[in-house]
Amino acid sequence: MEHSSTPDRPKKRGGPWGILLVFLALILSGGWYTSYVLSPGPESPNETAIVSIPRGTSVRGISEILAREGIINPDVRFLLLAKLSGYSSRLQAGEFRLRTGIKPLEVLRELASARSIEYPITIPEGLRAAEIAQIFGDYGWCNPKSFLNLVNDKAFLAKLGFPHLDSLEGYLYPDTYLFTRDITGAEKIIPIMVKRFNEVWSEVTAGVPGPVDLEKTVILASIVEKETGTPEERPLIAAVFQNRLQSGMRLQSDPTVIYGTKKFSAPISKSDLLTETPYNTYTLPGLPVGPICSPGKDALLAVLHPTPTDTLYFVSKNDGTHHFSKSLIEHNRAVEKYQRKNSDKKGK
Repeated sequence: MEHSSTPDRPKKRGGPWGILLVFLALILSGGWYTSYVLSPGPESPNETAIVSIPRGTSVRGISEILAREGIINPDVRFLLLAKLSGYSSRLQAGEFRLRTGIKPLEVLRELASARSIEYPITIPEGLRAAEIAQIFGDYGWCNPKSFLNLVNDKAFLAKLGFPHLDSLEGYLYPDTYLFTRDITGAEKIIPIMVKRFNEVWSEVTAGVPGPVDLEKTVILASIVEKETGTPEERPLIAAVFQNRLQSGMRLQSDPTVIYGTKKFSAPISKSDLLTETPYNTYTLPGLPVGPICSPGKDALLAVLHPTPTDTLYFVSKNDGTHHFSKSLIEHNRAVEKYQRKNSDKKGK
């Protein structure tokens, strides 16, 4: 006699106890997660720490850096929080100033929205490329020699839109720049300065009738920049030089002599005035071969908008200002009055 058989029913595993265990596990894991999320960092609150995140650093790598700097407590829960909050794809590389003693979610929020620390570097008007290079070198932003090599690199100049120039002397615009730590090296700094020059050039030439000769304007503006530090004198000095050029007279600008002889710290001498260089406007007619410094906006505007005058001469009054004359006789009297102690120099 055959006995009928029925398949064994699967036994229920865990039953209510299993559900309870799962529930307890969820509570414990939630508490484990929440306790980290709500806990502040290890360092004292209301302080700041500078944190550098290299480009390409993973979220795990970022967490290790933050833990090392005392911003967060080292824990795998930070990675989980970054993932669940959506911040893992928004974390940035750079150098940041972060608060200490804050909760991990606040850290993520600050790191995702913070701007890299910017360092101001001021380049005054009237500096030569070599002096500008040294400033950046002193601040540790680039190698001065590499900077100057690029300033005179024809291929590099062509990439920047100046294939006709032999040097960027005069085109490294003087301004206060805000650089982050990832902007290091002459190949990054120089294009920023040239871009700023182009912006200012567009501003100063807006509304100027007719074509403007870029090179001649920058050369003359660089001379005006070196001749006076008095803003209100610049348009008048620009007018004097333009009048002399139109009259076929030599500019006779001392700063051009100094630039050509490279005697930047020694007093100018009579023999210097007679030394022939491509920049000596005592021996050569017209403009020098190139700019002698980086002119600022006011000097560029002075050349583009000179004072209407028929003045042809000026001489230093030894107080930062100049005496202007229309005739050589009047000029010689001014030279006698203001330059008696330096009879070798006869002004312009």
